[in-house]
Amino acid sequence: MHGALLREFSRRTVARLRAVLPLRVALPHLEPFLAENVAKEARKDALLIERAAAALAAGREPGTDDVRALIEAARAVDREFLARTGRFPLRIEIPYAHIEPLRERRIRRGLPLARRILGLWREGKKLRRALPRAELEQDLRGFLALYCEETAALSRGVHLPALLVPLRERLAAALLRLMRETAADIASHKRG
Repeated sequence: MHGALLREFSRRTVARLRAVLPLRVALPHLEPFLAENVAKEARKDALLIERAAAALAAGREPGTDDVRALIEAARAVDREFLARTGRFPLRIEIPYAHIEPLRERRIRRGLPLARRILGLWREGKKLRRALPRAELEQDLRGFLALYCEETAALSRGVHLPALLVPLRERLAAALLRLMRETAADIASHKRG
């Protein structure tokens, strides 16, 4: 379900990107890369959900060891991602000094939320009935906002072909703005 949410987030963001002329020009070159990035993030979030499930099964709250393990696992997923994206017309250096503090905040926010949701499902409760809508919206908005910030930090490590270099900052700023708008829409259950 979370993977579907990230794919929907990506689909809506790309649709908004198509409306921005400089992005529309670059988008055909970037769409396959963006799809790989979504798959990467879905894999990391699946690891987070698995870790939350293990904590629930053990009857404990996720802790610092879980966070550390997920940060290390995320680095492994990043390495796989970099190996797969070698065929794209761009080079990436992941700026961990900027990304990992955001990643840690996202993990610390996501672990207890995933554990709580899994606990509700284990009890046979439906998510929308068990969690107040405003609370779920706030949690989802916060989680997606950190995802947006992490993506913006990652954009600093993207080295584009010379033709697109002048557009990089404009592309990054527009992407972050559109991602934030999309995150707000998804968190508040707006159609798109």
